[in-house]
Amino acid sequence: MPTITKKQLEDYNKLCEDRTYGRILTPDGLRMICEANKCEPEVIGKQMLEIYAKFKSEGVF
Repeated sequence: MPTITKKQLEDYNKLCEDRTYGRILTPDGLRMICEANKCEPEVIGKQMLEIYAKFKSEGVF
């Protein structure tokens, strides 16, 4: 029976926490962003950069 390392378990728990708090972009989330911006690349890019700047200023990453 294979076992996992402590580091692998920590990484998995972090992934679960990120999923719980909505910090992972899912395919459905990406589709929603694209459809909300009428699939305009410039508008989508601008929105993503604004979100990135907000997260960076809040210390999310």
